[in-house]
Amino acid sequence: MIPVTVFKGKTVALFGLGLSGIASARALMAGGAAVAAWDDTPGSREMAAGKGVPLRDLEGADWREFAALVLAPGVPLTHPHPHWTVEKAKKAGIEIIGDTELFFRERAARASNSRVIAITGTNGKSTTAALTAHVLGASGMKVSLGGNIGTPILDLEPLADDRVYVIEFSSYQIDLTPGLDATIAALLNIAPDHLDRHGTLENYARVKARIFSGLGADGVAIIGVDDEYCRAIAATLEGPCKTEQISVEAAVENGVYARGAMLFQTRDGHVLLQRDLTGARSLRGAHNAQNAAVVLAIAGALGLDASSVGEGFATFPGLEHRMQEVARHGKVLFVNDSKGTNADAAAHALASFDNIYWIAGGLAKAGGIESLEPWFPRIAHAYLIGEAAAGFAETLEGKVSYTLSGTLDDAVVQAARDATRSGAAEPAVLLSPACASFDQYRSFMARGDAFVQAVARLDGVTMHGERAP
Repeated sequence: MIPVTVFKGKTVALFGLGLSGIASARALMAGGAAVAAWDDTPGSREMAAGKGVPLRDLEGADWREFAALVLAPGVPLTHPHPHWTVEKAKKAGIEIIGDTELFFRERAARASNSRVIAITGTNGKSTTAALTAHVLGASGMKVSLGGNIGTPILDLEPLADDRVYVIEFSSYQIDLTPGLDATIAALLNIAPDHLDRHGTLENYARVKARIFSGLGADGVAIIGVDDEYCRAIAATLEGPCKTEQISVEAAVENGVYARGAMLFQTRDGHVLLQRDLTGARSLRGAHNAQNAAVVLAIAGALGLDASSVGEGFATFPGLEHRMQEVARHGKVLFVNDSKGTNADAAAHALASFDNIYWIAGGLAKAGGIESLEPWFPRIAHAYLIGEAAAGFAETLEGKVSYTLSGTLDDAVVQAARDATRSGAAEPAVLLSPACASFDQYRSFMARGDAFVQAVARLDGVTMHGERAP
């Protein structure tokens, strides 16, 4: 835990009692603040009370006694309309901040020489953050990984000048962090997302661009330039910090670009370093080339040895449910990409393999899978499950052979049987559903876990981490 002492002796209102809210309450209390915490959901209040968080109904509170409102990132700040606690805080004239702001204030007070790597983007930020932490840790650095990726930022190891904090930021968290002050900040990409929270794509991009707001003379801004919004942000980056551009589409003068599985690190148009990702099995595909390019730029900014970076890439296990290689049966590879909950996400997975036995379906998203047609030639056969099966079958008719499997368990058995009979060098049984999970599973994680369990029940498979017989 990181005790937050900057509100010592003051009373702080806190709303939203999920993981980050509870962590914030405990950190504030450990630092000597009084906390008045609340949540609209009785179950969340009960869970927080069980962890020792003091509750107070903020609806009837006198807000003039509070020094600040600490708001959970998922609670509406502006759109579609401000939460009632936001309105009360504004009326009382108190600041509205998040747990990430508490982190930066405490860092400034207690460990200003610690380094913070802040990572955001619409897609790929979790993999990039995890890969960054893995590479830095493999090089011998003391590293903590948290934020939007899972571990609440205030549940990380106590602040220390010799530690590097790799923090994944959502746009919600950036919105609540006016004092964001990273050592290195990376923005991967911007695509339509969270418009219900930010109103317009332009507002969303404006919030994302604030990841660079606190960079000083020694700071480094790393930005992908393969979409129009990030290119516009890159063109307006000013100040004393150094800027590194990232691309998987074209060469860049200063930064890192990719051509297939090769990364090229440049300075003033000259290639300083080449890195081959071919052996890094968890980093297949152009989207992962972008993720790895960002990490290579981060490693360069920190002065890491090139060989240790390569070793980190090669040993990175990947994230669960994101193109996760889970097992083999002879030449057949089994891949869990349950996080592929829409067509855009599934496209990255389909583009990463050549002979695919594709398990798809669930609760369909708008647009279905029509946009995936350019990748249909890579699919040897499709196994369709859930509510979307019939609709997906209509799209695939005459283009890709398919089986209406219905359930994930049946799809795994059928796909494994057919892939084993394939003459391809490395057929892939790929779960990348292009759908939400809620027709059959409570979450994409539960669906991915069910896939792994179904694969484990097959005869003769070697699960990831096991020794081959």
